[in-house]
Amino acid sequence: MRHGSLVVLLTGQVMVSMDGSIVTVALPHIRTGLHASDALLQLVTGGYILAMASLVVTGARLGDLYGHRRLFRCGLAGFTAASLACGLAPDGPALVAARFAQGGSAALVLPQVLSLIQLGFSGPARARALGLYSMVLALGVAIGQIAGGLIVSAAGWRPVFLLNVPVGAVLIAVGSRSLPGGRERVRSRLDVPGVLILSTAMTAVVVPLVFGQEEGRPPWTWVCLAAGCAGLAAFAWYERRAASPLLDLGVLRAPGVAPGLFAACAVMGAYTGLIFSLALHLQSGLGLSPLGAGLAFLPYTAGFAAAGLSWPRLPVRGPLPVAGPLVFAAAAPLIALTVRHGWSPLVIPLLVVAGAGHAAGFSPLVERLAATAGPARASAVSALTNTGTLLANTLAIATLGGVYLGARTSAQGLLQVTVLLAALLCLAAAGAWRTVAATATRPPRPAARPSELGVHRKLGA
Repeated sequence: MRHGSLVVLLTGQVMVSMDGSIVTVALPHIRTGLHASDALLQLVTGGYILAMASLVVTGARLGDLYGHRRLFRCGLAGFTAASLACGLAPDGPALVAARFAQGGSAALVLPQVLSLIQLGFSGPARARALGLYSMVLALGVAIGQIAGGLIVSAAGWRPVFLLNVPVGAVLIAVGSRSLPGGRERVRSRLDVPGVLILSTAMTAVVVPLVFGQEEGRPPWTWVCLAAGCAGLAAFAWYERRAASPLLDLGVLRAPGVAPGLFAACAVMGAYTGLIFSLALHLQSGLGLSPLGAGLAFLPYTAGFAAAGLSWPRLPVRGPLPVAGPLVFAAAAPLIALTVRHGWSPLVIPLLVVAGAGHAAGFSPLVERLAATAGPARASAVSALTNTGTLLANTLAIATLGGVYLGARTSAQGLLQVTVLLAALLCLAAAGAWRTVAATATRPPRPAARPSELGVHRKLGA
């Protein structure tokens, strides 16, 4: 796969990843411009997450069946059209409908990116590509906040969505050449019952997490969450017996994959919890503007980028997935202590260290999981990684956001959140250690054999 293809894939990844957070900055302007209620504003943000989380596994499976390149381009086209509909929405219900369409299209795009990287690169090139992938996956939220603040301040809320249209059009045009579809054929049928079970269960899990906070956690949220968890258990039971399963859960039995996925999701959840609580503290506690709060995360972004781009060049990378979360865990409470009463330049190196720890704990781990699972299970790892990180991010905002908002003061809430984050990151380090220990004694799966690659190319991989 050419490097131009990687640029197309990662740009598409950034566009759909940041669209969840870029809108949060624009919500006050959307409220004014469309006379939107609080419930409608919740749907504008939550509808995107809900549609994406419910359908991302299905998107991964469709990539297996009809070709990863084809699904990437189709999802990108749908996302671009839905973005145009969002930007031109005449009223609140139209905007909500377009946001659901955006999320569904993003669910087609996201899993194809990791699958195409896994199938199109090998050796050091794959490590570098996965490092860039994990960087844009992790930093999409922060980039969205910064870009949202700049765009809304300059031109209002509609360009937040309309900017995706020319970018998407260029990606579709370039991707038609750099991501050509070869001979593609359907390998097996889509597991429609599995799609229905999983989509229903994911909806039941995500709805109370996204909307329950504003409602004060009434009893229906707990009933819905319990039903969703039961639905996920039913999905796992059904998939083990399905003739053509929607998701290859057998990948979780590979040595080190299950604890590694937990560790990767825990690190991403900790990151989301930190930026959510810190952004609120910087604005409500210290009086910074949304743009100022977004720019405050630039040191974190710089630390993540520096570590994310340099780790593939290290001769020994095994300890990084364990050391990274521990470094992140040490930095998070120090950040809270440094800024609890006011902004201080001393927080800048701490944010750099936290970002570097995040990259060291996430990027090499994803690379190790992909290598362990092998190309034949690339879409399963992609589906589990994307679904897990989406749920981790949503759960972090629901739980850690509740801790922050329930504290007596903004500074106290930030400190409580970062202490909990440190504990979570220590658990992530333990999971990463189990993955490293399980995979250190056995070499990663080799690249696919020529016959296997032929099959994947026929599938548009």
